[in-house]
Amino acid sequence: MVGRIITIAQQKGGSGKTTVAVNLAVCLRGRGHSVGLLDTDPQGSLGRWFLERLERLGEDEALEFTTSSAWGASYESDKLKKRFDYVIIDTPPKIDSDLRPALRVADLVLVPVATSHVDLWATEGVLDLARREKCDTLIVLNRTRPGTRLAGEVAEKAEELGAEVAAAQIANRVTYAETLGQGLGASDSGRNPVARSEIDALTDEVLARLP
Repeated sequence: MVGRIITIAQQKGGSGKTTVAVNLAVCLRGRGHSVGLLDTDPQGSLGRWFLERLERLGEDEALEFTTSSAWGASYESDKLKKRFDYVIIDTPPKIDSDLRPALRVADLVLVPVATSHVDLWATEGVLDLARREKCDTLIVLNRTRPGTRLAGEVAEKAEELGAEVAAAQIANRVTYAETLGQGLGASDSGRNPVARSEIDALTDEVLARLP
């Protein structure tokens, strides 16, 4: 079976792309799936996380990391999907022609949006490019403060952009930053069952869209 490709894209920095990539990968791996991680962002946060994980937990043949240029995403992801159940591509925080290869190969595009109107405005360009590439796209509300009026407003406006919004939301929790710096995911630590349940719920939604 050929693996499925999930591209995580957002032109605004600080939206939580790497947080989503890491936690989705760890959760999928915890469910017994093999995962290939591909980083096309020169900032290299995903690679730093992977090195921390290697040092802490040792090698895992079913979790591999590699990098490529933005234009190399198609070639590298094609190699990875022949070996792994899922390939997760982390992209740079920008929207231009360089993003197209990572969108073109995606079976699903996740667009993290931090809970602010500024972040939502920045999403429009990504969604427009994803539509032109005919991508199945899912907005993921990140760093939310559940129950606040702002969270509700952003969710409502996100739906007005014409893309589906994930029912699962990732709240603004310290544990996500802490585990990221330790080479872990929320599903690894066991210290915050609420965070783990958020990632489980998002993973369930992602898998439901990737038959």
